[in-house]
Amino acid sequence: MAPIKPLKLPLAASQVDRSAHLRSDEGYLKSTWSSALVITFMDEKFATSGDQLSLVTGATLGEYQSQSDYFLGIKDEQVFFVRHLPPDKGSKLELKTLREIGVHLSPRDIGLSVHAQGLANWHTKHPRCAQCGAATTVISGGSVRRCLIDQSEHYPRTDGAVIVLVKDDQDRVLLGRQKVWPKYRFSTFAGFVEPGESFEHCVVREVREEAGVELSQINYLGSQPWPFPASLMIAFEAVTNTPQLARPDGEEIEEIRWFSRAEMKAAILDKSLILPLEISVARQMIKAWYGQGAEVDLIGSESWR
Repeated sequence: MAPIKPLKLPLAASQVDRSAHLRSDEGYLKSTWSSALVITFMDEKFATSGDQLSLVTGATLGEYQSQSDYFLGIKDEQVFFVRHLPPDKGSKLELKTLREIGVHLSPRDIGLSVHAQGLANWHTKHPRCAQCGAATTVISGGSVRRCLIDQSEHYPRTDGAVIVLVKDDQDRVLLGRQKVWPKYRFSTFAGFVEPGESFEHCVVREVREEAGVELSQINYLGSQPWPFPASLMIAFEAVTNTPQLARPDGEEIEEIRWFSRAEMKAAILDKSLILPLEISVARQMIKAWYGQGAEVDLIGSESWR
C-alpha cells in the first residue's frame, strides 16, 4: 500500500506577488488604481463572464475607494484589486460563486479569487473592534482594520482545519456522510484545530470522534485555502489498525462506508455515491488514492454540501 504523493490542490495555485510592502502606500494605491485590473465581489459571489472572472480596469469603476477596494498584488507589472460591494438585489452583474467557477479558472485567477474572497469575508464579519466594540476603518489596502477609538489594529484570521483520508490495511478508504448533506453524499473526515492542539493531534482526535477508529500512520499531503468563509485545509492520509471499530458518531456523522476501488466505481455508476466538488481537497485526495482511471471512473454527481 503505497502512500499518496503530495497533492497539487486546485485552490492552492498562486501566481500573483502580494507585494505587502506596497499596501501601506496610499499614494501608490491611488495612482495605480485607474490602470489596475479589478475583480468585483458581492454577496459571496464574483462578477463573471461565462465561467471566468470579469476583470475590468479601475478607470471604468470610478475613483479608488479605500474602504471597499482591496489591493491583491502584482503579476508581470499588472496590478490587481478587488472591489467589495454590499448586496444589491437589483444588480445587473452576472454573479457566480467560487464553487461554480473555480474548476474553470487559471492559476492566476484562482489565486486572486481565494485572496479576494478571504479578505471580503473577513471585512464583512469583523466591522468592529474586538477589544472595545467600536467601529473600525479599513487601512493598508484592505489587509488591516484599525479601531477608531483605541487605535488597535486587527488582521484577517484564518481557521486551521485538518482533512483526513482514512485507509485500512487492504487499501480501502473510509468515507462518512453528515446529516445535513444530500442522500448518498460522502466525503473524508475533517475538523477545526482547537487551541493548543497540533495538526497531528487534531487528526487523531477528529477521526476518533467522527469514525471511532484509531490511527497507526499519518502522512501530510498538502494544504489549500478554503474561503468559505475563512479556512485553511491541511490534508493528511492516515492508516487505521482498528477498522472493525468504525462507526458514525451519530451526531455530526450519521453513516460511514468502506470503499475499495471497485466498490467506489460501482457506487458512482449506480448513483449511490455523490462525491465532493472537484475543487475540494477531499475530491483530490480520493482521486489520488483511486489512481489511474479516476478522471473517467469517478465522474458523476458532486456536491459541496
